[in-house]
Amino acid sequence: MSTLISERPDSADLADHAGTWRSAYLHFPFCARLCPYCDFAVVAGRDAEQQRYLAALSQEIAFEESWASLDALYLGGGTPSRADPGLVAAVLAGLDVAEDAEISLEANPEDWTLAGAQAWRAAGFNRVSFGAQSFDPATLRYLGRRHDPDHIRRAVGWAREAGFRSVNLDLIFGAPGEDGWVRSLEAALALEPDHLSCYALTVEPGTELHRRVLGGETAPDPDRQADQWELAEAMAGAAGLVRYEVSNWARPGHAVRYNLAVWAQGEYLAYGLGAHRFRDRVRSHNYRHLETYLAAVERGERPQAGAEVIEGWIAEVERVFLGIRRAAGVVAGAAGHALLAAPAGEQLLAAGVIEVVGDRLVVRRPLLTDAVSRALLSVARAEVGE
Repeated sequence: MSTLISERPDSADLADHAGTWRSAYLHFPFCARLCPYCDFAVVAGRDAEQQRYLAALSQEIAFEESWASLDALYLGGGTPSRADPGLVAAVLAGLDVAEDAEISLEANPEDWTLAGAQAWRAAGFNRVSFGAQSFDPATLRYLGRRHDPDHIRRAVGWAREAGFRSVNLDLIFGAPGEDGWVRSLEAALALEPDHLSCYALTVEPGTELHRRVLGGETAPDPDRQADQWELAEAMAGAAGLVRYEVSNWARPGHAVRYNLAVWAQGEYLAYGLGAHRFRDRVRSHNYRHLETYLAAVERGERPQAGAEVIEGWIAEVERVFLGIRRAAGVVAGAAGHALLAAPAGEQLLAAGVIEVVGDRLVVRRPLLTDAVSRALLSVARAEVGE
């Protein structure tokens, strides 16, 4: 790995250097069942189509010339751990991945076995991210998860035994009535993960959870979620994890390369159902309907559903929009200075929400990052007369 990887996750040098990395994302949409809060491009009960889908992934990869020596590769979903590691390895053979690349896999604890962990390591994966979500059985049931806390503990142990260099745990907080958040954090940190992600439960339009809330079910409480995030910040920090983005903490050397590259406005390839890519200043996305995606690829067509050019003022605003999520902040540049000069920016500065450190714009109150983003977009629109 690059020597920069050994630096603190919140290092400004690391954050900025990540923009030079080249990454690729592969999407595996198959799940045993759909979680009520999920709005990703996923399908349930269609495992029989996995082999056809992986063949389509290989074909899509072959449609264009990949970059040489990818720095990071991320297999997300869906539930990639339900795939055949050998078949996935054959798909990855179509990409030129650097010998020291970070190769990540998302996994569900209940699907994970020691033999499976060893097979994924043999396929080249060196980082695994477990969708733990909670160590509280009642919260797991509310979230529609199929595992229990012991599944998580065993999965982490098997990942270590198989030789994964980096293990992440994803947690979700803020489910209505949740009273086990402290215990979940304690249990997660007791496993000494290399990386921890904590996300507030969000009610996304079109999901089962959205329909339930519209029907009268209690929605998550943002104020309570804010308290829970602050608890995660304190406990993760006490355990030696460093926050480098609003929802992500890591030990030195374990910040996620793929994510860092995206937040630094680096270029990335993407393949599979609903996948988004950014290459040559063009952001494009694939079809989200499985049969539409498969049919397009099998006809020999790129499964692209739409694209937009990201350049000029739009690219500058996006650079700051993405960069302020990082603890290291972002070089202010034209868009940052436009925000600072506007009344909204002056108010945020006076309130200590944002700070200028050298040439960088840094959000000092991470829970208000979305408010800073909204202010930035408002100023950006005013600059072009919208």
